[in-house]
Parts: sequence; structure tokens; C-alpha cells
Amino acid sequence: MLNIQEYNQRIDEMKNSIEELRASLDIAKIEYKIQEQEKKMSEQNFWDDNEKAQSLLQENKMLKESIEEFENLENSLEDINVLIELALEEDDLSLEKEVNKSIEDLDSDIDKMKIKTLLNGEYDKNNAIISLHAGTGGLDAQDWAKMLLRMYTRWADNKGYKVDLLDIIADPEAGIKSATLSVEGINAYGYLKGEKGVHRLVRISPFDTSGKRHTSFASIDVLPELDDNINVDIDPSDLKIDTYRASGAGGQHVNKTESAVRITHIPTGVVVQCQNQRSQHLNKDKAMKMLMAKLIELKELEQKEKIEDIQGEYSQIAWGSQIRSYVFQPYKLVKDHRTNLDIGNVQSVMDGNLDPFMNEYLKHTKK
Repeated sequence: MLNIQEYNQRIDEMKNSIEELRASLDIAKIEYKIQEQEKKMSEQNFWDDNEKAQSLLQENKMLKESIEEFENLENSLEDINVLIELALEEDDLSLEKEVNKSIEDLDSDIDKMKIKTLLNGEYDKNNAIISLHAGTGGLDAQDWAKMLLRMYTRWADNKGYKVDLLDIIADPEAGIKSATLSVEGINAYGYLKGEKGVHRLVRISPFDTSGKRHTSFASIDVLPELDDNINVDIDPSDLKIDTYRASGAGGQHVNKTESAVRITHIPTGVVVQCQNQRSQHLNKDKAMKMLMAKLIELKELEQKEKIEDIQGEYSQIAWGSQIRSYVFQPYKLVKDHRTNLDIGNVQSVMDGNLDPFMNEYLKHTKK
């Protein structure tokens, strides 16, 4: 016999969670915004500004998906109630397994949507730009940076995000010294922002013939890719712009022309570079977006009123205590030192299973 009291308690808990989501998402406000957007989309001059129109269409699609996702939760809860009633009426214990599976799935879907409500920062919905830098550890650190590049690329692929390698400095012996890539997709920055920091690797070095265990470090910097309508007032005289031949793969055109661009913001010492776009113009445009995002971050960090108020030499990220350790030997464990979450399946993490760490970080920062 089904334990109806236990099921009713589970149903009430999920119902309360869904109502909390309704309030936090402000479903009524979203529905009103969709209506207002569709009025604008029906106006004759809507496509006069194609860029603005595309932006509105994308936002409208995202809002509709949020509504649909929320309604699916309500529908799933209703289906579970019907399934429980059917099991009771027919006294069919074989349906209990199906009921339990439906409840587990709905619990999981509710948790996923709760995470999305935490992505409410100013730039959380934006694309992300990730910079990786090999740190202390020589060839091991360079190999570690390359492993991290693969890990984040795998994560993005699993999410259905588009990955574009903007810049890479490979080492002829092993690994990479640095790399920059953009990750395009809704909430890419919101998920990735918690990855910023120093990542530590502990393993038996493949570059040490004595088979000793080595510790290596690499740093990750994450910035939001700014929308075209965000303007940052930067004095052109504060910029040093260099062009050079791309060093990475990119075909004959890339290697024969100085299409790669490096921009230095002289007052702060911030350096950004891009080499893998099709032309010098596109590389410069992408590099400027990276620079603006970095300067906005520094301005907010230092609580300055203007970009011009920021002074001093800045590295991509400050070295210090690591945010996460990846231990391959003597045991296998990936541990996040901010949330204390650990996962024993190291290979799964290296294959891009980063959602548990990202979700736990979002919860941790909202406490």
C-alpha cells in the first residue's frame, strides 16, 4: 500500500518550492514584459535598428523559455498527483516506482530552476571570456593549463555553448603558457564567474623521470563579454596598441599578416590580446571588449567613480590561496576550498562535469 501521508508531505514541499520560485522569478512581471515586448515587435519600424531588434528578440525568447520551464514544473506536479490517485484507486503497487521516479525528476528540475534564479547579477546573462595562465610548476604547470583549457571547453560543449579560442601561447615542449577563449550562451558568465582564481594540481609528474609527485598551479580569470550598447569612456591616449603575427593555428592568412592585436592600458598596466579572429579589425574589436570588461571590474573592485581614477599595475589575477585542488595521487579527489564540496571522480570533472561546483558556489555566495 502506498504511504499516502509521506507522499502528501513530499507534494506539499514541492508545491511550496514552486510557489517560492513564482515569487522569486516574479512570473507576473515576466508575463507583462513579454506582452510589452511583443507590442514593440509588431510595430512597423521595429526592424529599423536591426541590432536592437535582435537583442529584444533574444531577450523575449529567454523570458518565454523561463515561463515555459516554470509551467512545466506545475504540470509535472499535477501529473504526479494524478498518478498517485490512479495508484490508490487501482491499488497498484507497480505504479509506486513510476511515482518515485517522477518525484525525483521534479525535485531535480526545481533545484535547477532555483539555481537559475541566483543568476541575477548585472552581467550574469552575458557571454564569458576566460583567460588561463600557467603558474608555478614549469612544464607541469603548462600541461595543467592545457588540461584546464580542455576541461572548460568540454563543459561549454556539454552546455551547448559556443566556444571560440581568441588567443593561445603554446610551448614547444609541453602545454600552454596562456590562452583566452570566449564562451557564448545565455548565463555563460553567471555560471563561470565562480571559476575565477587559482587552481592546484597534485599528481605524479609525467615530466619527472624519478616519478615524484609534483604540485602545479594555473590561474583562471573570467570576465563578462559586454554588449555593444555598453560604452566605457577610455582616453585613446591611454592605450598602446601593438599588432603582430599570430602564433597559433589559423591558416596562411593569419601567419603572413600582422592580424593579431595586443592592447595595453597604460595607467593600469592591464594587457589584453586577441589573435584568432579573421582580421586585425575583428581582433581589435574583441580585444577592446575584453579591456572594457576588465576596467569595469577594476573600477567596481576599487569603488572608483571613473575609469581614469584607476592607477597601478595589475596582473590577470592575484596569486594566493587556491580555490580548488585536483588531486590525482596519492588518492583521487577534487575539492573546492570555498564550499567544501568534493568529488571523487576526478576524470568526470576533467571531462567537464563542473555543474556541481558552479551550483554550490552560487548557493554559497547567496547565503
